[in-house]
Amino acid sequence: MAIRVLLADDHQIVREGLRLLLSRHPEIEVIAEAKDGSETVALAESLRPDIVVMDIKMPVMDGIEATEEIQKRASGTKVVALSMYADRNFISEMFKAGAKGFLLKDCASSELVEAVKTVYNDRVYLGPSVSDIVAKMYIHFVQQGSSPNEEKLTTREREVLMYLAEGKTNREIADLLHVSIKTVGTHRQNLMRKLGLETIADLVKYAIRKGLVSPSQH
Repeated sequence: MAIRVLLADDHQIVREGLRLLLSRHPEIEVIAEAKDGSETVALAESLRPDIVVMDIKMPVMDGIEATEEIQKRASGTKVVALSMYADRNFISEMFKAGAKGFLLKDCASSELVEAVKTVYNDRVYLGPSVSDIVAKMYIHFVQQGSSPNEEKLTTREREVLMYLAEGKTNREIADLLHVSIKTVGTHRQNLMRKLGLETIADLVKYAIRKGLVSPSQH
């Protein structure tokens, strides 16, 4: 019996690429696609796929929230996170939410196939880059016994941080996250306060240093 997979990503071209990639393997069947977190939860509940390949940054409901809901409504479905960002907070929050795998979108196609099969067989899968980050997180936890300030950022604050670092305005971010401009401004102020930064340039440098955006974007 084929492994039944639901693809969740807000970019159609990404979903099409993932579908094409996975369709080359007869032991894997893509049964549906979702463009946001809310739709992903609804499809997972109705179709009960074996695996959801889950993007993190999606409108309406992000991948972390969607993963939490899937654990409640379709507990037999396992989640593999697929993200553009090697972000420690996203990794830890996705696993807290119930994900069983995490890899980056720049991974080799064979890694995604391996991740789907590994998680389907009740094992945890970490992409090579993610494994290194998780190891460093564990070492820091053991050595320090507490998390640094950046770990205290909320998921939404992380999203706002990334969009600001990518050069988007408050209005553009508000449209992307379906919130008010005032709310974005509040998140921005909280970011500056928590991280001890004063300017957008500082935020950009911080985001590049933490791997949230690449230097080539600037």
